[in-house]
Amino acid sequence: MSRTVADIDAALRFYGDVLGAVELFRMGPLDAADMPPGADGRDWMEAHVNVAGARLTLAMLQFPGGGCLQLVAYDKPGSATATPPRNCDLGGNHLGLRVEDVPAAIAWLEAHGCVAMAPIAIDAGPLAGKTNQYVLDPFGLQLEIVD
Repeated sequence: MSRTVADIDAALRFYGDVLGAVELFRMGPLDAADMPPGADGRDWMEAHVNVAGARLTLAMLQFPGGGCLQLVAYDKPGSATATPPRNCDLGGNHLGLRVEDVPAAIAWLEAHGCVAMAPIAIDAGPLAGKTNQYVLDPFGLQLEIVD
């Protein structure tokens, strides 16, 4: 999974210090202006990531247990919107994290700048007895905490 963030250093601090991810590598800044155009005349960024004229930095993180997350910050052209998509919006998404104690995890996240939604207590079906809870990270991106 990849997440676009406004400030890659702040995002790395949050995902590393608060969620325990380790930075595997970082690339960039990579600028379309420094790369030769393709045979069709499009710049490298437009041809490969569908953002003409982009300048970006990316970092790959690994969570305990092996899951990976790529963070990307665009210096140009900048974000088309200041508000991340909701779950119901086209392109909306969330990162699910399994924990042993949802209330303890939520308290930890709230203490580190996250905003928690109401918990989802599941009382029937194959997940009966489980609790899920969505939170917005400090950048407005959605996480789902599950037990």
